[in-house]
Amino acid sequence: MKKTLYVSDLDGTLLSPEPAITERTADIINSLTAKGMNFTFATARSIYSAIPITSKLDINVPCILMNGVSIYDIAAESYIKNEFIPTDASAEVLRAFERHGIRCFMYRIDSGTLTCYYSELTTKVMRSFAEVRKHEYKKPFVQVPRLADCADCHTVYFTTTGPHDELYPLKCEIEQISGVSHAFYLDVYNGEWYLEVFSSQASKSNGIRALRERYGFDEVVAFGDNLNDLSLFEAADVRIAVGNAKEELIAAADIIIGTNADNGVAEWLASAFI
Repeated sequence: MKKTLYVSDLDGTLLSPEPAITERTADIINSLTAKGMNFTFATARSIYSAIPITSKLDINVPCILMNGVSIYDIAAESYIKNEFIPTDASAEVLRAFERHGIRCFMYRIDSGTLTCYYSELTTKVMRSFAEVRKHEYKKPFVQVPRLADCADCHTVYFTTTGPHDELYPLKCEIEQISGVSHAFYLDVYNGEWYLEVFSSQASKSNGIRALRERYGFDEVVAFGDNLNDLSLFEAADVRIAVGNAKEELIAAADIIIGTNADNGVAEWLASAFI
């Protein structure tokens, strides 16, 4: 019998527009995992927001966090794999941010703890980003004079948000830095663009390949909505876009289903298992 993994993006895909896991989605997925369905998620979110927001779900396969930076076992409450950025590449990334006059958040995982570092919160969006994550998700934030002083072998991620035209030149420069990859996409909630930088070994597709190898999955069915899910689709056997997905993702999909506002992922799973 074919062993299949079902893996969904969160924001804009599995989560409702609020964003939240609806009772309908939780009921369907939990009933199916109880019957043996292998289900997890792959998200740009970190452990601090991804785990609470999916707490209604019985996730029975380790999840992919921060666009493939980490694979995390929710049941064991531990990371099983992390992709660290080479120290010299982190230094180059920070120099690029400085040249463009753009501040960022930098993440490190040390002794199993993810910590976010910043030097200055220069925009309203950055302040809101930090406040929500500090107070709602209890994410540890540390302010330092210079991020470069903390950018060592434990660094995993850089992120910033702002207007497209402000971030695009920086994105183009970061593309030329060896050892890192990036995601550049429009946020579904605040209308701002996100630029995320991580190890060139980190991607949703590599995360899926690692899960497939570790647990012996014969098939992967993936659900997505945004540009950072193109990587997820690369490693999937069946690619499913929700109805509210970006045009590029719809073009790459094998199947188009209902929107995230209509519990599209869960409703498709319910019909597929019938």
